[in-house]
Amino acid sequence: MLNKTCKIYFSFFSFLSFNLFLISLFLIISEKSLIIEFYLLNLSNFTVNFLIFIDWMSTLFMSFVLFISSMVIFYSSEYMKDEMYISRFIYLIILFVISMMMMILSPNLVSILLGWDGLGLISYILVIYYQNFKSFNAGLLTALTNRIGDVALLMSISLFLEYGSWNFSSFLEFYNLKENMGLTLIFIMIAAFTKSAQIPFSSWLPAAMAAPTPVSSLVHSSTLVTAGVYLLIRFSTGFSENTMKVILIFSLLTMFMSGLGANFEFDLKKIIALSTLSQLGMMISTLALGSYDLAFFHLLIHALFKALLFMCAGSIIHNFNNCQDIRFMGGVSKLMPLTSVYFNICNLSLCGLPFLSGFYSKDLIIESFSMLNMNMYVYIIFYLSMGLTVCYSFRLLMYTFFMDFNFISLNSIGDKSEVMLKSMGILISLVIFSGTILSWLIFPIPMFIYLPFKMKILILWLIFFGIWIGCETSKFGLSYELLSLKNYNLSSFNSNMWNLPLISLSMNLYPLSVGKKLYTSFDQGWLEYYGSQKLLESFTYSSKFFQLLSKNHLKIYCLISVVWFFFFFFVDT
Repeated sequence: MLNKTCKIYFSFFSFLSFNLFLISLFLIISEKSLIIEFYLLNLSNFTVNFLIFIDWMSTLFMSFVLFISSMVIFYSSEYMKDEMYISRFIYLIILFVISMMMMILSPNLVSILLGWDGLGLISYILVIYYQNFKSFNAGLLTALTNRIGDVALLMSISLFLEYGSWNFSSFLEFYNLKENMGLTLIFIMIAAFTKSAQIPFSSWLPAAMAAPTPVSSLVHSSTLVTAGVYLLIRFSTGFSENTMKVILIFSLLTMFMSGLGANFEFDLKKIIALSTLSQLGMMISTLALGSYDLAFFHLLIHALFKALLFMCAGSIIHNFNNCQDIRFMGGVSKLMPLTSVYFNICNLSLCGLPFLSGFYSKDLIIESFSMLNMNMYVYIIFYLSMGLTVCYSFRLLMYTFFMDFNFISLNSIGDKSEVMLKSMGILISLVIFSGTILSWLIFPIPMFIYLPFKMKILILWLIFFGIWIGCETSKFGLSYELLSLKNYNLSSFNSNMWNLPLISLSMNLYPLSVGKKLYTSFDQGWLEYYGSQKLLESFTYSSKFFQLLSKNHLKIYCLISVVWFFFFFFVDT
């Protein structure tokens, strides 16, 4: 039985998503865009207005966000059915979607900041939803890291005052901003890096897996982490060539680091989170090379298969009594056949298997990348990252689905939940067919990329090499004498995301400890002693004294008379 709140918002979001998709089709065909302006306040020569920018990109992205949100709400009605306050959970997801809508539709930096901060606040609430120490630490790391991006966005808003308006779309189109707005756009880049978890702000994304799985499915596919990529896409025409090179280097390093870290990870959700990080790096590196439409194409396709990947992972974790360690799994393909089919299709789409949806974007990105005149470092990192993606995907498949069953003997594992299977079943059709549909819509003129045989075969060779390494690493047992233990420091360095969590925690820890000392020494110390507490003490003493005087005691009356007698005597003399 569906929860009433879930049913209402599932139907509403699905209806809205379908209509927005039709609007985006109309805007693509007619090549039109629309700006709607609302006047909120008019005081003398000061006006406050709210702008909405509607074009094919914003409507198509909103359609995907609302569709995935509707599926997540439908899925949550079963996954969170034992939750006492499930309506509160659904309302938080709805607030999250509204914040994302505000960010997508607005061409104004101030209203973007409202949506941006809304995403940060609600993501913090959702990460600490289970209220344990792990969740609190993850929420603190998420909130403090995203605060850096919020400050960078505030700085860019203040620098935009120089141009007389916060509406960035008009400036990016009609002025040469590559020289005039360098610092402003650098702050925009920092804000996007924190929200999309690029190096050196990557540590919060795996930590945010402390949130419930439906939240991970929504947040790490189409909303929170893609907000930074979307902001960069909107500002992509204004970035200078040197800024683009900086973005490219950091995004490639993020791709490589997350792919390497996922091969050392044993937590199912964290492997998928690191996979998200790798794909975000791929989107931003594609954007840095000038192909913003190709980056947007991959963003939409990635949102679909990553949302379904998290849903399948949530179904597996749900059936394994909340166990997330892949070493305890195995043989899931026999126990949960339909979920396994969905999971494998998404994983193969992530790897770029022809002719699933991921193939259409990834193959186009790789071949476009190969056409460019870049240095050897960029090519090596990019192609190795592609190989590592296949490696951790097949390692995960081998550990989870094709090895021996390692869980407890008494179990009741199986595809039992019809609601969860229905929500995943609706998504799987789009995971298979969306690549062709979107490639026809976004690229109406077909591309033909001609490459030498060695360049064509290189990526295939790396994919097969990644499959072989992934299958071999999945065979390790507890009795094996691992070579990685002989290089323990190097293995620990790679598995801990190049020590980024430690760096982030230490960077956050120092200001927090200084803040605590200032709080105890000033707010609770001298300021408290000479401030409110001292005033309270003096007022209490004086009120007690005057209250004593107001009492009609004879001895007090005589004492006051004596005092006044001596006072007048000395005054007269």
